[in-house]
Amino acid sequence: MSQTTITHALAEAWGLIDSDPERARHMAESFLGTAPSDAVLLMAASLRRLGQVPEARKLLAPIIAQQPRAAVVWFEWAMIQAEWDAWEDAAASLRRAVGARPRFAGAWRALGDQLVLLREYDAAHQAYAGATAATIRDPLLLPAADALNAGEAAEAERMLKPIVRARPADLQANQLLAEAAVLLRKVPAAEATLIHCLQLAPDLAPARHRLATLLYSYGGFREAIPHLDTLLRLLPHQPSLKVMLTESLGHGGNFAAALPLYEAMTRACPRRPIVALAYAHALKLVGREAESADAYRAYLAVAGRYTGRIWLSLMDLRTIPATDADIDGMRAALANPAEADLPQANMALGRALEQRGDYAGAFAHYARGAALRRAEVAYDADATTAFVEASKSVFTTNFFQERSGSGSLSGAPIFIVGMPRSGSTLVEQILASHPMVEGTMELREMGLIAAALRGDRPQPELPGIILGLEPARFAQLGERYVAASRQYRHLDRPRFTDKTPDNFLRTGLIHLMLPNARIIDVRRDPMACGMAVFRQYFQDMQEAQAFTNDFGEIGRYYRDYVTLMDHFDDVLPGVVFHLSYENLVRDTETQVRALLDYCGLPFDEACLRFWETERSVQTPSAQQVRQPIFREGLEEWRNYEPWLGKLREALEG
Repeated sequence: MSQTTITHALAEAWGLIDSDPERARHMAESFLGTAPSDAVLLMAASLRRLGQVPEARKLLAPIIAQQPRAAVVWFEWAMIQAEWDAWEDAAASLRRAVGARPRFAGAWRALGDQLVLLREYDAAHQAYAGATAATIRDPLLLPAADALNAGEAAEAERMLKPIVRARPADLQANQLLAEAAVLLRKVPAAEATLIHCLQLAPDLAPARHRLATLLYSYGGFREAIPHLDTLLRLLPHQPSLKVMLTESLGHGGNFAAALPLYEAMTRACPRRPIVALAYAHALKLVGREAESADAYRAYLAVAGRYTGRIWLSLMDLRTIPATDADIDGMRAALANPAEADLPQANMALGRALEQRGDYAGAFAHYARGAALRRAEVAYDADATTAFVEASKSVFTTNFFQERSGSGSLSGAPIFIVGMPRSGSTLVEQILASHPMVEGTMELREMGLIAAALRGDRPQPELPGIILGLEPARFAQLGERYVAASRQYRHLDRPRFTDKTPDNFLRTGLIHLMLPNARIIDVRRDPMACGMAVFRQYFQDMQEAQAFTNDFGEIGRYYRDYVTLMDHFDDVLPGVVFHLSYENLVRDTETQVRALLDYCGLPFDEACLRFWETERSVQTPSAQQVRQPIFREGLEEWRNYEPWLGKLREALEG
């Protein structure tokens, strides 16, 4: 067989690699004798696409040393690294690929994908621009492509706009213009341009890929899902797109749809850390606790220095008791000098010891974990108090009367606010059991609106900023909130919940934006609530949870919370519905009827059988709301009473 014949046959096999990887593999076998290096590379690429990732990795590893300048070798190696969740390594390999072949559009695009998963969005957008620029051959477009590659997005946009006006159906010009818009942070314009490309050419995969990753990068998970789904039907072997799709489904609360994808990925690579962990989390969130525990323990058997977070996730499964082996494993993690998750490991062991009635031992580990966590976060209790005082000064009776009727008319949202660990998840589950209410999750939209208004100014200045807004602005913000929340709604129900506890700080803004929305303040006994937040490890320690690691700060925050809610009762009488967690537990039906009445909802028996409602719950209380209410939990905090003197003093002021 001549070299020309071999070259043509290899090219034919590579052309089949995505559409028919099994045939490509057979063709690779036939070339092992005549072109062994090329055949092994083709074989590895075929096996990866057939889901045999460990075998592909074994074949490809020696070729890296043999062909250190081969772009396609680095690309395939990067894809295997991505299949193992080694995203930083994959990005480095892809940089080697584009360094060896600067016009390798697929490698640029894959690099963008890895950087998106690493949350390095600016670098990702530059890589995607490089992918589009690499495809340009039209002399009229080359200067704009070069400008994009040089990071001169404004100059590229200036050159491209007249071209697009003259040639509105020019797909390459439009794609370049979209990349320039992204780099200039003109995201709506970029999105509109990419949609225009797909209207002209629905099968244009690069434009669909870019639209999907752009939506994903900016939190448009629901909108990204159909595009990611379409891409994966065309190219089912893209590991990063699979992760983006499962994460997008998860962000929207659709874990039932995400689970089969997780299962397929873990079958292909049983030891991939990030996906295996996400799979265990998803099982937990849909209530499959026993399977989730098995998945966590399987992961722990191969985990390295980040085991504390896994032990903590396992102990979050309140229905699964810790075994002796589990406790030994947690103690081993705490004794391991390389262990990076010491706060989580301490909290996990505290829960295990609590299960066994060793409250002194449990508290010692809770306190140690909280102290380590407090050293990691910044929290300014004075700023919270100053914010409350500023809110009281701005949000007066006259202030609201002067702006009456200025917000959106939507009555769809039901806000559930209060302290963390106050029983808000239980209230959400009760409401989500009603046929007219959809339970979503802790939505970030109201916080994003407040942050956008505040800009880079300190938190206490927000009430003053709101004071300066034109009344018409509140309706716009209300409509923006409702529109942004649609991505989390999957049921055809007229009402939905937003269970973000620290939205109590935004009560005034919520009422201005959405005067017909309901606001439910779930109030728990301060000592019980204080101990509950102290023993809870919050995975994403944002401003809303930064106070939870010190009893003095917890007590002061609780006092600020009550002060602010009392103020709104004075200036907005009847607007906020206060629901006592203890009363809800002791007299559930009476409280549920009052709750539904406040929300303008007819009574429904399903709300009293809330544990039968199947939905994903993404909070630490996920397991508790899948079983009937137990009154015994009301006094659990008393097991720790000997150590709660500082909390009591802080609460009393």
